[in-house]
Amino acid sequence: MSSAESRSDEELLDECTVETFRAGGPGGQHQNKTESGVRLRHHPSGIVVTARDSRSQHRNRARALDRLRTALEAREHEPPPRHPTKPSRAAREERLEKKRRRSLTKRKRRRPESDE
Repeated sequence: MSSAESRSDEELLDECTVETFRAGGPGGQHQNKTESGVRLRHHPSGIVVTARDSRSQHRNRARALDRLRTALEAREHEPPPRHPTKPSRAAREERLEKKRRRSLTKRKRRRPESDE
């Protein structure tokens, strides 16, 4: 479990600035008149997430917190080290054979050279 998962909503919100705004879009008069969109700015990391899916500010705040947790986990993720590899001899020979066949096909399409 990462540090973002172990923190409660309140602890995570203490590190953020919470802004509400009019979400706009489909939803009619209710959505156009209420400030149901939520934007969270996480100060330690600088990550900004927005949720404006629902007509409910509480649901949008929960979705924004989920998105913030996901973004923090992605930021902390370290990919495993890559090891250089080489193609096998059979794979190299197969690739070269394909190139030879393709070259021959293209050579056959050319105009014949004049003997002047």
